[in-house]
Amino acid sequence: MAGRSCMTTPRATDPLRIALGVLALAALACGPAEKDGIALVGGTVISGAGDAALPDAVVIIRNGTIEAVAARADIQIPKNTEIIDVSGRWIVPGFIDGHAHVARWALDRYVAAGVTAVRDLHGVRDSILNLKEEAGLGGLVSPRIFSASAMIDGPGTAELGATEVRTVSEARRAVDDRAVAGVDYLKIGPLVTAELLKGVLDEAGTFSFRTAGHLGVLDALAAASAGLASIEHLTGVPEAASRAPASLFEAHRAGKLRGWTAFERAWAGLDSASLHRVATALAESRVVLVPTLVMHETWSRLDDPAILSHPDLSTIPRVELENWNVPALIASAGWGTDVFAAFRASRPNQDLFVREFRSAGGKLVAGTNATRPMLIPGRSLHTELELLVAAGLTPLDAIQTATHNAAQLLGADSLGMVAPGKAADLIILTANPLADIRNTRAIERVMVRGQLYLADSLRTAF
Repeated sequence: MAGRSCMTTPRATDPLRIALGVLALAALACGPAEKDGIALVGGTVISGAGDAALPDAVVIIRNGTIEAVAARADIQIPKNTEIIDVSGRWIVPGFIDGHAHVARWALDRYVAAGVTAVRDLHGVRDSILNLKEEAGLGGLVSPRIFSASAMIDGPGTAELGATEVRTVSEARRAVDDRAVAGVDYLKIGPLVTAELLKGVLDEAGTFSFRTAGHLGVLDALAAASAGLASIEHLTGVPEAASRAPASLFEAHRAGKLRGWTAFERAWAGLDSASLHRVATALAESRVVLVPTLVMHETWSRLDDPAILSHPDLSTIPRVELENWNVPALIASAGWGTDVFAAFRASRPNQDLFVREFRSAGGKLVAGTNATRPMLIPGRSLHTELELLVAAGLTPLDAIQTATHNAAQLLGADSLGMVAPGKAADLIILTANPLADIRNTRAIERVMVRGQLYLADSLRTAF
């Protein structure tokens, strides 16, 4: 066998002993090679890059990296590779939740749902960065964690743990502080003004940080023109499309829930021409949108018993359900029947805007806002894909928003594709997601960092 020596010359005088020694050493040296890789054989590969699916494929994984992807007829599998027959299955890249708020209890739930990376966009700085480090060391069943740690917000912020900045100098120092802490990117909050944003972006450029924004007192066009990399939750769009946005800006200054309520209600009153104008301009600016349609849809129906008894809630620990405390949220926000009706009336225009932005060439990334109330780690991402398809994307386009597009937004070129040289993060499905996007839920196995898990085994843990 190549690479192994099968000869030895023991120093002995007894011919029988010599013969036995030679045989024993030969058996040790020339025995079966230990398997050091995995070949997934016979599945249909959906690469994540938007190209055509590859049927009857072989995917070879070694040392946590995808070594080869090819049609079975075009590849020879190395002998030291474990073969796993996945005929009749579909292999897709591991999903990336492009907008999350990570918690330790959620980690295995993400992986069981095929989410192999998360883009965390606000948490207690030391806690989330410590959790990211622990997960990276491989001691947990966990997705890869990318984090902005705590957001940077303007004067009067109501976000727990956010860094409040009042001057450009303070904004720059907040960026510097995060660079020292080791964040992956930055997030600004709804009370960041145009002046503060300029300070953040100027300093961010020093460290090549990308900056995400949950907008409030800035409209989406102004933020995109300033150089914001991504806009979260479609914030700033009604302000940009409205003929009289002053009342919306004032609502954001008056308080977090008041601002959110005004923002959600405003969508219903926007005309299609204004939405088209803003969508086209944002697409041309090359800003990425993370619409989190699942959040808009779920929160518009918090008064619906079907939402409150959704089967996916069975995966949430009881203590977390209690912490979510939906009745208290509704009461503190002052959301009555009329408000929920207004929220639901806004949903068609949100879908229209997403469709217009995509048609204009804009880049979308799937995100969920989990673990915020009623947004379920892992499983809500599948709902987001379903909502994106309902809004007008094809299943292939929707999959790309949670794979290749999300990896590009993270600046993580090794993720988001089933292709040679990429990280071995992938999902094996028992049904075709291109035929029905709901089939992304048909998860049989999940691989993250080259470690293959049976989804059913993971689910038994919670």
